[in-house]
Amino acid sequence: MGKKDKKAKKGKGAEKTAAKTEKKLTAKQKKELAAIGEDDIESIVAQIEAEERKRREVVEHIVGPPSRRVNFSLVAHPEKEELILFGGEYFNGQTTALYNDLFIYNIPRNEWKVLKAPSCAPPRSGHQMVSVAANKGQLWVFGGEYASPTQSQFYHYKDLWVYHMATKQWEKINSPGGPSARSGHRMVCVKKHLIVFGGFHDNLRDYKYFNDVYAFDLENYTWKKIVPSGTAPLPRSGCQMIPLADGKILISGGYSKERIKKDVDKGTVHTDMFLLSPEKHDQTKWKWQPLKQGGVKPSPRCGMAIAMSSANKAYAFGGVFDTEDDDENLAGTFFNDFYMLDTEKFSWRTVSLSGKKETRRKRRKAKEGEGMDCDEDGEESDDEGNEMEVEPATVTTISDDGIFKVTMGPAPSSTTSDSVDNKSLTTVFTPSTRMSCGLVVKHGVLYLFGGMTEDGDRRFTFNDFYSLDLHKLDEWKILVPNDQNEEWLGSDSEEDESGSDGSDSEDDDEDDDEEDDNEDEMDVA
Repeated sequence: MGKKDKKAKKGKGAEKTAAKTEKKLTAKQKKELAAIGEDDIESIVAQIEAEERKRREVVEHIVGPPSRRVNFSLVAHPEKEELILFGGEYFNGQTTALYNDLFIYNIPRNEWKVLKAPSCAPPRSGHQMVSVAANKGQLWVFGGEYASPTQSQFYHYKDLWVYHMATKQWEKINSPGGPSARSGHRMVCVKKHLIVFGGFHDNLRDYKYFNDVYAFDLENYTWKKIVPSGTAPLPRSGCQMIPLADGKILISGGYSKERIKKDVDKGTVHTDMFLLSPEKHDQTKWKWQPLKQGGVKPSPRCGMAIAMSSANKAYAFGGVFDTEDDDENLAGTFFNDFYMLDTEKFSWRTVSLSGKKETRRKRRKAKEGEGMDCDEDGEESDDEGNEMEVEPATVTTISDDGIFKVTMGPAPSSTTSDSVDNKSLTTVFTPSTRMSCGLVVKHGVLYLFGGMTEDGDRRFTFNDFYSLDLHKLDEWKILVPNDQNEEWLGSDSEEDESGSDGSDSEDDDEDDDEEDDNEDEMDVA
């Protein structure tokens, strides 16, 4: 017993030492911030929340689409023909803006409105939001992060908020025992419970990734930590997490990093898949089950958006895979491929859109003796008038608005080259490459909004908007086009590289900040 007591006391002593060290570092940081005239991040968040409590009236008006942003939440209204977007962030190359605006998209009218309600949750990104039908509709928001405009400070939330749609009021839920502060986590609703998994916390001095599971009872407003049996997924953020019809939860992918040595981290993109299931004989207990994935799996990536549809199908789009050029530099490969996941067979497949066919009448060839001709409907035929099949060819181009166009038509050959331009054409539009876009399904239609991509040191953040009929799977409908007229201020280092005085010391610091921000972007995804 004595040895155990000594070990316990030693453990508590280490915790106290760590707490004292953190307190000293925090106090030192506050003094440094005060010297440059910047408030402590916790004070800034508290001030924002206090200002939001002063709001007494609901203000809403029709606006254009939401501004460019990434790491926001996009959900479908549980009853109305509406989509709801909350929060997110935007970086212009020098400063970061965080949002807490609430946008509502009316589907039949193709119309956006912004709504400001009393006691709104503070600005954040990397949070999670779900909608439920209880009490005439509710939005539940948990966690996320806030950054100062200069990105010198980061603050992770552990707060839980509910927006009551009927009364248009926000409410902060003060219930103990919930998850620690984090962003990049995932949250779904199953059987009147919010289930939270994973995420990360980073205070610029240290970081931690999570694989813990918490449940919030939507009837009793209480948190409970769940400790499932079986082998759990490794800690991660930015994974795909979807609720299944039978009350089980599917989790796949994600990202984490670990410290190899001082100032050197190693990132890992996870490609595994797990099922989180309630026990058959005791619904309060859960278990982990690793799954074997079938079909054509997406290549390793994170920041891939996923949305559950009907008939045990989920659809996923985009993502990014970062490769390390050396210990400091990252280069990202962004994707715009489109996948369907069969949630019964746990099998992936790529989705090919059929496109809308545009048939044109073809002229008969004046020259006689040719082996090919066309009937009056413009179909290919041989000398005897029999229809002939022509293998399709695919050509990919990029239009001025940044949309990838995939043109499918007959393959050129020595016997058909003269008539290729007159064949039926199928044009398929695909949103450009990106990570962390919003993806949601409403009544069999998939909607995609925003996200971001990179080209070298420059970041492109989107506010384009698309829809896709999942019954037809013909082509993406452009609701808001991709506008590339985005102001990018860049960092001081970029300006120096393009021809300024060439001093290096401050530029290197800016580059380091940029790289840290890129890593945070992957974490939050």
